[in-house]
Amino acid sequence: MLTFDAILPAGGLIGPEFAAQVGTSNKALIQFGDKTILERTIASLRETGRVGRIVVAGSDEVRKSESAKLADLTVASGRSGPESILNGLKALLAEKNPPAKVVVATTDLPFLTPKLVTDFIDTCPPNVDLCMPLITKSQYQARFPHSHSTFIPLKDDTWTAGNVYLIDVKALESSMPHLEKVFLVRKSKLGMAKMLGPIFLYRFLRKQLTVPMVEAKIKQMLGCTGAPVLNCAPELAYDIDALDDYEYALKHLVGN
Repeated sequence: MLTFDAILPAGGLIGPEFAAQVGTSNKALIQFGDKTILERTIASLRETGRVGRIVVAGSDEVRKSESAKLADLTVASGRSGPESILNGLKALLAEKNPPAKVVVATTDLPFLTPKLVTDFIDTCPPNVDLCMPLITKSQYQARFPHSHSTFIPLKDDTWTAGNVYLIDVKALESSMPHLEKVFLVRKSKLGMAKMLGPIFLYRFLRKQLTVPMVEAKIKQMLGCTGAPVLNCAPELAYDIDALDDYEYALKHLVGN
């Protein structure tokens, strides 16, 4: 059974009103019950039996937290999510037996469980550089009614992306400049389409794009192979960005 090292970018911050309510400005240190999201994430990865070393890339507050002590390594976060991932990758590559592939999971996923991570890893095609989960709008809303996410309407369905990935290390290093651009427009449907070119934009606006067409464009842009992992659990896409996301998760995590 293959195991993979994991990188947890933990530099995400929240607004002052939200921070005042939860007692921290760091997403990763938001508590649900007696555990922070960071602690829940590390525990979920450990319990899969599929994850080896875990590196957390975060602020000084995150790195000094009790939650971060559960990781094998901690490094400073970067100015963006991709830069934080790169910092974590550099730390792993400096270790003995550097990884060929890594799991990357954001630290704002309150519903993450060991089974969800294992199911995703086991569904990823083995010879693909970048695997990411895709969830249809209907699947997401059935699991989290009256919540919101960023949905992309394509010809074959309307989709949202999850926040756990399996990535080839060499492909991650070579595609980092492009991933920075993607990160900057990740919450904007129009921004994503513009970045991918005028023909792509036209097809997007006409709802003529399909998942395979997006996959081919990403391969061309990043210079690596990628595959969407379809019909993944909606929990992989529910992240905490705002106070209402937190309050919704509190209600739905009762008993978990």
